[in-house]
Amino acid sequence: MKTYILNPNMTFRTVTAPSAPHKPADRATEELVNALLPEALKAKLSRPDPLAPAPPVPRALPPRQPLPSAKVDPAKPRLQLGLDVHLEFIMAVVQRGHASLQAPRHLTRAQLVEQVRRWVAEGLQVFCVQESCGFGFVLHRELVAAGAQSFLITPVALNGKRKTDKLDARALCLRLSRWRDGHTDELAPIRIPSEAEQRRRDGTRRRKFLGRAIRRLGNHGHGQVAEYCHGPLPSRWWGARNWKKLSPLDPWVLGLLKQLREVILVLEGQLETLETELVARVQGQERPKGLGAISLVTLDGEVCDWERFYNRKPIGSYTGGCPGEHTDESQTGRGQRAAQEDGGGAGAVAGH
Repeated sequence: MKTYILNPNMTFRTVTAPSAPHKPADRATEELVNALLPEALKAKLSRPDPLAPAPPVPRALPPRQPLPSAKVDPAKPRLQLGLDVHLEFIMAVVQRGHASLQAPRHLTRAQLVEQVRRWVAEGLQVFCVQESCGFGFVLHRELVAAGAQSFLITPVALNGKRKTDKLDARALCLRLSRWRDGHTDELAPIRIPSEAEQRRRDGTRRRKFLGRAIRRLGNHGHGQVAEYCHGPLPSRWWGARNWKKLSPLDPWVLGLLKQLREVILVLEGQLETLETELVARVQGQERPKGLGAISLVTLDGEVCDWERFYNRKPIGSYTGGCPGEHTDESQTGRGQRAAQEDGGGAGAVAGH
């Protein structure tokens, strides 16, 4: 009797073991086979194989962390607030319920927070929206502490080529009103990191800033020597070994390079200390193959919380690994018309 092993990883037990009875026909076949098999063979098949790998323990999936959404109380009247935030002032547009938008207001941050606190005390549901920008989440946290529901969105083109503070605040307020009514495509709220997560990811961003500052100062030294001495400088000219080779340079130019070198060495010391702290965060942590400690700590800092992703798809989307399509129909149409015109012109010339 021949035994055919279809897969090299299969064992005799996996070949001869019956499949799981999912259908009535499978269950009937299993009952017939069990009735015909001798008792000794049944005992052998039911005995666990000591060489077989242990079945994997199912891992509990983390609970979903949905993006921010509005919590509505039907018993309270609502108030929408579109905010165009600047460092010195905030342009605000207010809408009560589904009424017409009010005139834009020019407020400071303290005035806005105090006004929101008054509206909440009057029994209104206050919903605020603003674009995510370089001012962090200070205003968002103050609005939430005042009793409002605040949302941040990624920057979008609100009014095409026309861009003013009043128009942007008005457009944000209208989008918030429609989003509250169920048009989910109007706004895309982002996840707000905690203060600890925000400070944690600042380390890798500061590392990039220090690296860029060192390169900029080094390139400035190359430019100084090229302008006044018409000569090149070695790579990392501020290093101890290369610095000794620069003594033949003009003393005035050498003085400029010395000042740059002092600043670069201070920045390099800060960068080295910072990288040591960053690597210590992932010391002993299991890393994927081909991923260094700095890359891993950068990913951990930017993602903030891996458990907020339910599977690999949102991770790829968040990190930019998913391909997208950007098609401009107007350009495509112009290209087709141009090709038709070129073809027609060539035919006309040939025919003439």
